Amino acid sequence: MKFFIDTADVAEIREASAMGLVDGVTTNPSLVAKTGRKFRDLLEEICDVVRGPVSAEAVSLDYEGMMKEARDLSRLKSNIVVKLPLTTEGLKSVKTCKSEGIPTNVTLCFSANQALLAAKAGATYISPFVGRLDDISENGMDLIADVLQIYRNYRLDTQVLVASVRHPVHVLQAAKMGADVATCPFSVLKQLAAHPLTEIGIQRFLKDWEKVPR
Repeated sequence: MKFFIDTADVAEIREASAMGLVDGVTTNPSLVAKTGRKFRDLLEEICDVVRGPVSAEAVSLDYEGMMKEARDLSRLKSNIVVKLPLTTEGLKSVKTCKSEGIPTNVTLCFSANQALLAAKAGATYISPFVGRLDDISENGMDLIADVLQIYRNYRLDTQVLVASVRHPVHVLQAAKMGADVATCPFSVLKQLAAHPLTEIGIQRFLKDWEKVPR
């Protein structure tokens, strides 16, 4: 399974990359706004740091606006993936992007039917938001299982990118199901490496090392 980091913080991207945990990056307007930086300048820097796909979101709601943004973004850097919303206008844009060779990440997916439509339209990635479903007392990982089953049934090429990941259990479940990608905040990536027994073991080894003659 590939790991994407869900952030627009270049320092976090560099640190996670040094750990070998960045196959790509996902951003959104909320994450970019937190940096206080100009969108295009930030996007270019991220694309220079990461060789893998970098998702950048179009903010228009109509087909013409989405396509103008998609074309502009795709010309900015070769590894940009255009994020489009799972709406009827978004699906039309995905279809056109597919025909023009522009990779897409269809975002804000909350049902298996939506995911099926995105794949039919030609999405490169589908982003089901598991954490937000958990927030309304649904099991977000059930959606991942349904989408993976449907895609396998019909041998659809769209990659399942598990989004809105809140904790390591989401990552574990996604990996066991065979999801293609999990995009995680940097805090969750660090949690994946943490275990109390690992820390206890280190402290015991260090304590015993103090007893070794040198």
